[in-house]
Amino acid sequence: MSESAAQLDLTVQTKDGNEALAAAVGELVIAGWTGRNREAMEAHIAELEAIGIARPKTVPMFYRVAAALLTTAAEIQVSGPHSSGEAETVILNLDGRHYVAVGSDHTDRQAETVGVSLSKQMCAKPVGPAVWPYDEVAGHWDDLILRSWIEEDGGRSLYQEGAVAAMRPPAELQGLYGDLPEGAAMFGGTLAVRGEIRPAAAFEMELDDPVLGRRLRHRYAIVPLPVEG
Repeated sequence: MSESAAQLDLTVQTKDGNEALAAAVGELVIAGWTGRNREAMEAHIAELEAIGIARPKTVPMFYRVAAALLTTAAEIQVSGPHSSGEAETVILNLDGRHYVAVGSDHTDRQAETVGVSLSKQMCAKPVGPAVWPYDEVAGHWDDLILRSWIEEDGGRSLYQEGAVAAMRPPAELQGLYGDLPEGAAMFGGTLAVRGEIRPAAAFEMELDDPVLGRRLRHRYAIVPLPVEG
């Protein structure tokens, strides 16, 4: 495994108990524009166009970013005040088995108006340290619910909420990408936000499994660094 791989200490939450998993992720893929419902996807494209981001050339799109950006840290540093998070499912192929996590494709929105690939490379990609075996949720995947909250103006606001059924399923995305190799992770796309896309002091995300009665959660603080030119 490359020295540039992200080294993650994960906890696998199974139906029978928890176990530790030391993971090395050497390939990170951000799948974008993954909506099954064209109307909902157009809503997300429109909210990005409203802040100056060009429409995608094709859908879905697959953006490769540095694997070292993947992190379970509770705080990330960003350049300036123009970035924001978005909750997504994350599929990891580790030691011959697939796992699902909840993550945030944290993105610099100012840079996104220049180039999407550039913007996605500029920010850390937070992921929760707890994961589920994918085979435990594959049979009821469309029942899973994604949510996110942001901390703004001293309060906590619901930012996103909806079923992962709004996005193409993991097997379809992996097939379109060309399979997900060992030691790779793929973000699966996001939902439209409530209100406008906007920065926050902290971002919290949740993947809810109402069938098995469990949730994956992660929260991270966002620290803007000064922009000097």
